[in-house]
Amino acid sequence: MSIFRPSRRDLLNIAALSPALALPALAASPARAQTLGAPAGANPAHFRFQLGEAVLTVVSDGHLEIPANGLGVNADPEEVKAFLESYFLSTETNYSHTNHLVIELGEAKVLVDVGSGNRFLPTAGKLMENLGAAGIDASEITHVVITHAHPDHVWGIRDDFDEAILPDAQFFIGGTERDFWLQDGLVNSVPTEMQQFVVGAVNSLNVDGAEWTVVGDEADIAPGIRVIDTPGHTIGHMSVVIESGGKQLIALGDSMNHAWMSTVRPEWVSNFDMDGEQTVATRKRLLDMAATDRMAVLGYHFPFPGVGHIAAEGDAYRFVPALWQW
Repeated sequence: MSIFRPSRRDLLNIAALSPALALPALAASPARAQTLGAPAGANPAHFRFQLGEAVLTVVSDGHLEIPANGLGVNADPEEVKAFLESYFLSTETNYSHTNHLVIELGEAKVLVDVGSGNRFLPTAGKLMENLGAAGIDASEITHVVITHAHPDHVWGIRDDFDEAILPDAQFFIGGTERDFWLQDGLVNSVPTEMQQFVVGAVNSLNVDGAEWTVVGDEADIAPGIRVIDTPGHTIGHMSVVIESGGKQLIALGDSMNHAWMSTVRPEWVSNFDMDGEQTVATRKRLLDMAATDRMAVLGYHFPFPGVGHIAAEGDAYRFVPALWQW
């Protein structure tokens, strides 16, 4: 099993941005010169559409800016650089969106992941505010599914009093994922720069006021909504499948964490993919499933709103963004 982890420099760069260290937010990086910019708050932070009888709303938690050299870590760096340039992307900074999904189907109102809160990067942690802007009352959320316990997916579970921010919701997480982060002595067995991730996961999963249900592959969350095992990015990563009216969508979480690289070059992995070999196997399985069955997909780190389809192209695939309709 090949293990890929963020380098010490990458993690220290991320830690340096963390509000927990009481450092000021950094100015926007000039490395985004290749992309189109917009004034703050100028664009909507939610996108609503329908899948059969399900009403789906993509709600942004903000974005991350992390070193682009963490992409394609098992490939030739010059080839990765050329790939990014061919898609008009920065070769210095990976500007990564954070797309959460709210599923309204029947009596269930399901939120997929809870974002960063105020404990990770200052450019994220906007989920609760943006839920309100989307007209969604967070107190009405009935189920919360955690795809995996990385900071940008679970650290937002706690409020400033270290209590569950959605105490009336039922929380779901895969048993393999939960057991990995809560295993005895994990914090002392990982590199120093990874210890903050472990402590954050443990604190989040042990938060006061959260009622947890541990689930496995193909477990139903609510009628028409289930989880499937998609390991690799983390040991117990899960994705969410919605099915209604003969249509399906997969909320991928981080099983594919780059809209172009994860599809065109599915064999390339990032430094945050814990098991590179398993990541690639899972990714290819999902790509084949989505393309063959014409399932819609939502990529957590894809360009907002992150919704589209997967088209097969020879031995590779292509992400086709959904047409935004008014």
